Amino acid sequence: MAFEIGETAVKRHRHIGLTDQDVMNIYENMLLARVLDERMWLLNRAGKLPFVVSGQGQEGAQAAAAYALDKQRDVILPYYRDLAMVLAFGETPLDILLANFGRANDLSSGGRQMPGHFSARRHRIFSQSSPVTTQLPHAAGIALAARMRGEDLVTYVSFGEGSSNQGDFHEACNFAGVHKLPVIFFCENNHYAISVPLHKQIGSKYVADRAAGYGFPGIVVDGNDVLSVYAHMKDAVERALRGEGPTLIEALTYRLHPHSSDDDDRSYRSKEEVEAARARDALVTFRRYMIDEGVLTEQEEKDLRNRLTQDVDRAIEEAERSPLPAPESALNHVYADGK
Repeated sequence: MAFEIGETAVKRHRHIGLTDQDVMNIYENMLLARVLDERMWLLNRAGKLPFVVSGQGQEGAQAAAAYALDKQRDVILPYYRDLAMVLAFGETPLDILLANFGRANDLSSGGRQMPGHFSARRHRIFSQSSPVTTQLPHAAGIALAARMRGEDLVTYVSFGEGSSNQGDFHEACNFAGVHKLPVIFFCENNHYAISVPLHKQIGSKYVADRAAGYGFPGIVVDGNDVLSVYAHMKDAVERALRGEGPTLIEALTYRLHPHSSDDDDRSYRSKEEVEAARARDALVTFRRYMIDEGVLTEQEEKDLRNRLTQDVDRAIEEAERSPLPAPESALNHVYADGK
């Protein structure tokens, strides 16, 4: 198993094939996800959104992974914290807010789906179910179907480390390993399965240790090191396209907010622990790297943040003005009535 934590970032983006504009795009994706996430959290606290599952702290890993994929070729099966990933694949702040406000023109379900259940057929984003981990067998099945049709694509599926203890994880990994399917299993290990810390979840040191049992590589990477995540994802994509099978990438991250808007994380972790994690947040460290490298200036970053904040504000206003679903549509797609 390859292992890489905290590699020194010195002009590394050029060495791994990324231009200055590429890293700017990645950073903008990360920042947009953070701005939108922060506003949705506030809207929930104001009583305007019923439920929010935050991805704050995990945007760096998601944005880096997304940039290594081909949005016109590959398909993704995200999990509920993957806001940066789905934004990178084409969803807009308005799309996300229409779903969270439960509006009729929500592209996912017409306002009938739980928040955080991303899906958009036109963006090659497959829907997920509320039971965790069910998207992993789906990812293996999609990869097999693509192979049977003679299509070259990579299937990306993400999940938290808690999901790696479900039967769906093991079945999907075993099936993908046996058939050498082009699947990237991307574990966003944020160290807590709701309130259960990592050391009470798994007996091994890393989730990625399990990959050896299925016959494919398991990689552990610092999820706050954007460039390392990208480099490992790029290798995994190329490996999949060569027909060499799946890869399990475990990105070590940390969620900065409670498990959901209904959770009180003060009962199972300290304020000091969270604050220490904030200092290592990818938005902090990657911003510092870009400024040190002369890719971004303080003023440019401030202007970018202001622009993205205005974009999110406009999306909120439009989503709030949008109509609610008609009551009679509640049973659409539930019974075989042709609707």
